[in-house]
Amino acid sequence: MLGIRTARTSRTRLLAAVAAAALAALTLTACNDDLGDAGGKGTSANSPAPTAPPAASAPAPAAPAPAPATGAPAATGAPAQTGSPASAKPSAKAPAAPKPPSPADGKAVTCEGSVTKTVAAPLTRPVNHLLLTVTNTGSAPCYLYGYPAVRFGEAQSVPPVIEDSKPQAVVTLKPGESGYASVNLSATDGSGAHGHTETSLAVYFHGPSGNESVGAGSNPSLPAKGLYIDDSLKVGYWQQSMDDAVTS
Repeated sequence: MLGIRTARTSRTRLLAAVAAAALAALTLTACNDDLGDAGGKGTSANSPAPTAPPAASAPAPAAPAPAPATGAPAATGAPAQTGSPASAKPSAKAPAAPKPPSPADGKAVTCEGSVTKTVAAPLTRPVNHLLLTVTNTGSAPCYLYGYPAVRFGEAQSVPPVIEDSKPQAVVTLKPGESGYASVNLSATDGSGAHGHTETSLAVYFHGPSGNESVGAGSNPSLPAKGLYIDDSLKVGYWQQSMDDAVTS
């Protein structure tokens, strides 16, 4: 009898414990539901754990500007240069013929009437001689080649040159400088033939070859009474100095 009571008592306690545990579970669930309904933030035991929001991703870097095409000008703000490519070759042209130097070039030219002034002056020593003075009036140096080709009056030919008077170098006149030549008018002993008086004179200039006259001539004045000449008329070469001219 005692054993039966003990067994019943144990069964009753077990049922009571199970019932109490069930009641406690229901009560906890209800509380959690109430909290979830009240704040909207409750979490049941079976609800999944909240996950952290994804980290804000950094903005993607801007794509680099495309490199300019080869040969294109860099963008510097200045307008691109136009024109033919540097590699283009100019069309071939025939070389221009060289032109003779002119006073404007500053290079030496041949002395002649347009760039000089000629003065004729009779000399007392040596007697029967005439001194020709040619002054460079141009802006460039000029060369006095050979000797003066003189023509008195209406003469058809020029007198011969005194070969012993030839200088070692061509006479060069800078602007403003003068060159000189003497003219042997007549024989000092009166042995010359066909003597006569002339009142006009023309002076012409030789080129580099010495065989032709070039440029303009000059007509220096003579004394009003004229000059006496005969067949012994000769001229000397152009000289750099007056002394060389009068002693030649």
